[in-house]
Amino acid sequence: MNAGRDRDDAGRPRQQRPRDALGRPLPYGDAGVEPVPEEALPPAETIETARALVHEGRPFAAHEVLEARWKAGPDDERDLWQGLAQLCVGLTHAARGNAVGADRLLERGASRLDAYAARGGPTHGLDLAATVGCARKRANRAE
Repeated sequence: MNAGRDRDDAGRPRQQRPRDALGRPLPYGDAGVEPVPEEALPPAETIETARALVHEGRPFAAHEVLEARWKAGPDDERDLWQGLAQLCVGLTHAARGNAVGADRLLERGASRLDAYAARGGPTHGLDLAATVGCARKRANRAE
């Protein structure tokens, strides 16, 4: 166990270090962006929150919200939430100037969402075809 790792009162790992808008850690005591909830939100709220964070220029935080949902959600929806989280990581790489990483993660997330859509799982109101198309268009710009 890492004695220096941030933990909550129950001993679970919790990030206390401030971060910038793109998820990069800042020194303790610096002002960072508002942290996102570490607990999973209901599906509709997860999508709404992640979308708002992306529009605010915080795709890394959107990834964290989606990751919490994928870890807490049913196994048959894992590819939906993981694919969406990968798209957000791709957007984070793009914003940080890593075009190769952006392209890879956007394509990986799009492929995962394509596979999920083919199985016909619940989309919670998302237009997966439009989401995948947007991701692939973005990936082509990142190259």
